[in-house]
Amino acid sequence: MVMKCKTLHKKIIFFLEEELPADEMEQMKYHLSVCNDCNAFAEEMAKMLAVLQTEKAPSVNPFFYTRLKAKIENLSNSKIRYNKNPFFVKILQPALFSVLLIAGIYSGIKIGQPISDRTSYYVDSEQEIIPYLNEMKNETIELFLME
Repeated sequence: MVMKCKTLHKKIIFFLEEELPADEMEQMKYHLSVCNDCNAFAEEMAKMLAVLQTEKAPSVNPFFYTRLKAKIENLSNSKIRYNKNPFFVKILQPALFSVLLIAGIYSGIKIGQPISDRTSYYVDSEQEIIPYLNEMKNETIELFLME
């Protein structure tokens, strides 16, 4: 049975990794010996697979573990201390939180209060709008929107 080039191209990776059944392997070998184009294609694929295999397996540095272990031991020996000053934790932190809480409540109360000097502006603008609203009572909304 003669194998077609298209079929060989689909199975070439399995052939190069020798994962095909024995009869298909023989057919592929025979086709590669007969067809020069497929043979060149198989050689290129073999080169690419070789490059991928070398890139996939990284080189292991034998001293990496010993250097890492030494750094971990140095860190544990030096006992890095963060700023856990008892004065800051017990006194300043709650005081700062209380001041921020009081400032937030005060600003919320001030924002919620009406502004007394701007009330005249709102009354004037309200009086200008009222005549237009009174005219809308006389017309239907459809007529108003069509104009």
